[in-house]
Amino acid sequence: MEYPDKSRTLGAALTQWAQETPDGVAMRHDDVIIDWKTYDRHATQIANGLAAMGLKKGDRVAYLGKNSWRACELVMGVARAGMVLVPVIWRLAPAEIEFILKDAEAAALFVEPLFEGQAFEGQRVIMDDRFDQWRDGQSDAPVTTEVDRGDVFLQLYTSGTTGMPKGVMLTHRNATVLRPIMQEEGIGWFSSQPGDTLIHAMPFGHIAGVGSVTGAVNGGQQLIIHTEFDPALILRDIQRYKAKWAFLVPAALQMMLDHPDAKDADFSNLEGMAYGASPIPLDLLKRGVEKLGCGFAQMYGMTETYGTVVSLPPEDHRPGREGVMRSAGKALPSCEIRILDAEGNPLPPGEIGEVAIYSPTTMVGYWNRPEETARVLSADGWLRTGDAGIMDEEGYLYIQDRIKDMIISGGENVYPAEVESAIYGHPAIADVAVIGVPDEKWGEAVKAVVVPKPGVHLEAGDVISYAREKIAGFKCPKTVDFIDALPRNPSGKILRRELRAPYWEGRERQVN
Repeated sequence: MEYPDKSRTLGAALTQWAQETPDGVAMRHDDVIIDWKTYDRHATQIANGLAAMGLKKGDRVAYLGKNSWRACELVMGVARAGMVLVPVIWRLAPAEIEFILKDAEAAALFVEPLFEGQAFEGQRVIMDDRFDQWRDGQSDAPVTTEVDRGDVFLQLYTSGTTGMPKGVMLTHRNATVLRPIMQEEGIGWFSSQPGDTLIHAMPFGHIAGVGSVTGAVNGGQQLIIHTEFDPALILRDIQRYKAKWAFLVPAALQMMLDHPDAKDADFSNLEGMAYGASPIPLDLLKRGVEKLGCGFAQMYGMTETYGTVVSLPPEDHRPGREGVMRSAGKALPSCEIRILDAEGNPLPPGEIGEVAIYSPTTMVGYWNRPEETARVLSADGWLRTGDAGIMDEEGYLYIQDRIKDMIISGGENVYPAEVESAIYGHPAIADVAVIGVPDEKWGEAVKAVVVPKPGVHLEAGDVISYAREKIAGFKCPKTVDFIDALPRNPSGKILRRELRAPYWEGRERQVN
């Protein structure tokens, strides 16, 4: 079905709410409260300030810092100026940050005081009172730069789990096109109502983080900003501000549910909990649904698709739907999915291959990397995701894992996420990752790296026998290691490469 393009620029979205609900709360961060008219005025001042610095339409403006109300204002100021925001994940090493700033050709850097020692040769503004003084000294006259909804406004860098990170170029249209379509289809859980409160705790350099900011502006929601994820503070603010919506990656959801304050927390105002960014064990999902008592929705997508293009709605999170609850859901209206073989040919339902996506939210390409763009994005707009998946007859998509993470043991394909989901339900296990290690007989062998729950004694045999009750023998771990915590990137994804590295050291290839 064809849908009319009702996307808009983010500046136009902000102006709408400043006119319709000028005194309504746009965002809260600790004791700071910003209403819509102030948000709108500050965005205009920032846009004019950037122009006064000598920057022009299309220039890259970097941000290095944690979540903050100032960062949210910067997003909208850059967007209104017709420039491109480059949020940098603050947890990266200095050399990694320097690479991104140089690769993006950033003309200015807005940086929190904690990170102001980062090497940068261009203009910089420190994100504290100095930012406020700089902003307030700028004109609030209307911005004269013409900004089109097809203009790039965001350049997010991939996490770089393989090779150097790439700058994903995303437009105003990418950020705003889906909401009116979801409203037309009556999908309320995807497009919350103006004035609803949203918890914003995912890191700013990730699409789930900055996407929460632009989504709230597009929809007129009140954003409750958390500097970074803290389960105690999330639980507090869900209750204090009667939050209706939140997005958490599975690891964060688990930490929140495990926190002592969760036992007596009041979740009665929470209408929806969205989750995504990495596979979720079924036992954790069922636990969350039971405890929170709200609608759950899985969001599947990637940075290159401005986040969600496939979703499992609340009605599929219920008893009797356990099989479907293992899926990522179905393509959203206006989006399509295909499963491709190695040559790029579509596969029939039930066969595993690479997931390809067609969506109006798909990136325009990678910054200064035409060959890598062409490798994943076809001329007719189909994006190859690098994820291995299966689609059933009803259109539900089941993600098996990243294709690069697949383990080939004795000629059989084993996907770590499936094995992890089987192991996770063990009552003594807090966290688990599965990797492939060299094996002289089978080529690769399945190894589980397990984080036991505090104060619990666990043997390797316990883990292996538990897995054998749930999955085929060839998928079960042959060995088990125990560690205190799994390495994860800022978006919560397990860094399997770090876990694999010691076992493959000195070998020419990382497969056997």
